[in-house]
Amino acid sequence: MREPTVSLKPPSAPVSAEDRHAATLTGNMSVSSLMLTVLAFSAPIAAVAGFIPFTIMFGGPGAALIFVLVTASVLMFAVGYVTMTRWLPKPGSFYAFISAGLGKVPGLGAAFLAVSAYLLMLSGVFVFIGLTVTELISSVNGPSTPWWPWAAIAWVIVSSLCYFHIELSAKILSVAMVLEVAIVMVFNIGVLVHGGGPEGFSARPFSPSALADGDFGVAFLFAVMIFIGFEATALFRDEVRDPDRTIPRATYGAVLFVGVLYIVSCYLLVTAYGSDAVQVATEDPKGMFSNAIGSLVAPMFSQLTFVFILTSELAAGIAVHNVVSRYIYNLGVDRALPAFVAEVHPKHHSPARASTVVAVAVAVLLVPLGLGKPDGVGLDAQLFGLATVGVLTLMCLVSLAVIVWFARKGVRAVTNWFKCFVAPAVAMAVLVPTLALAVLHFDLVVGGAPGQNVGLLLILAASAVIGAMLALYFRAYRPEIFAALGRADTGEADV
Repeated sequence: MREPTVSLKPPSAPVSAEDRHAATLTGNMSVSSLMLTVLAFSAPIAAVAGFIPFTIMFGGPGAALIFVLVTASVLMFAVGYVTMTRWLPKPGSFYAFISAGLGKVPGLGAAFLAVSAYLLMLSGVFVFIGLTVTELISSVNGPSTPWWPWAAIAWVIVSSLCYFHIELSAKILSVAMVLEVAIVMVFNIGVLVHGGGPEGFSARPFSPSALADGDFGVAFLFAVMIFIGFEATALFRDEVRDPDRTIPRATYGAVLFVGVLYIVSCYLLVTAYGSDAVQVATEDPKGMFSNAIGSLVAPMFSQLTFVFILTSELAAGIAVHNVVSRYIYNLGVDRALPAFVAEVHPKHHSPARASTVVAVAVAVLLVPLGLGKPDGVGLDAQLFGLATVGVLTLMCLVSLAVIVWFARKGVRAVTNWFKCFVAPAVAMAVLVPTLALAVLHFDLVVGGAPGQNVGLLLILAASAVIGAMLALYFRAYRPEIFAALGRADTGEADV
């Protein structure tokens, strides 16, 4: 192994034309603005009302302890991720990290995988919004409507807002996050005020013995799924205030905030139903949270929950759209995609063309889905689940890339073995089995019968293969483009 390199500050890459071009993205987002922006991605109220019941269903009374373990595991990933951001000061995120650690061929494959995964997730958001609106209208004895007109309205709103400067999105997302977290806290306080549920408070949900009553692996998978989103912080490097401080603090803050929120909310949701919690989660997972808040606080909160889930998903749509547009923008800067997608709006200083490409791509995907499946039943789960497998794959690759990069470069100043090797290794030890479980039990992630939708995984595989093949083409026939791939000059030989 190469002798450790001692340096007082991260290496700075030569300023290329691409770097000067990328710098035209501007912003002054603070730690709280960036944290709320990426937190909106995970839609906390939708996670509490929609996913936590499934974690309780599979995890049993020990579901809250599972969230403790997941929070600790995700923090281990965040340690390696944040350490890498310090030494690769470019906004490529997964694309840059995997390119630097594992090579530009797998790096470009990972970039295409990221674009595909986040496009699928964004499409799933719109389908979910459409289905939720139709359900909300029906719940107040309104007419039956298809999902796609409401999805189209949401698409127009999100696509329009994301065309402008990131500060506009950040302000909207901050307000949406405060409102949805407030609703969750109203429920939590309601449980506390009522002295818990029918059996009061108990420490058993945090006892390791409680894990024996459920399917730990599946419950762990569902818990991990609702943390996705925080990993996008490094993409906004050009648009935040003091990125070397803002990105690490926002990343850790996002993980800890949602981790504590999910742990407390899961525990109190189990407490609210007592020994019947698992049965209720199994029989009526969609109504578990809304019925509880309506009973413990006020009936109107049952309807408000649906309304705030909608605003939460709109906020999630804005967050995901901003993420995928920046991946496309970075690929345009590196000329892996046509250069026109890297053009920055002269007035709004936003990746406007990349944002427009995202809007068009989602519309192209949603139109045939709307025609082919007008009832939309299960469509959102398929899109969300497939996207989640893609992001989990990327997180595994990034953890490996961190280890390989520091093994090659040596442990730098202001870092240590724990940050460079131990934390990402622990993250891999957790995430790889979780990813394997998601693939082996794909029906639990996307719905349907066992083996029914496994062919959807070919979409992710194809996107990664196309990206890798394109990198091989650049290496053979366009070496100047290949040399610029990865949004980070590592000074290392490429594979």
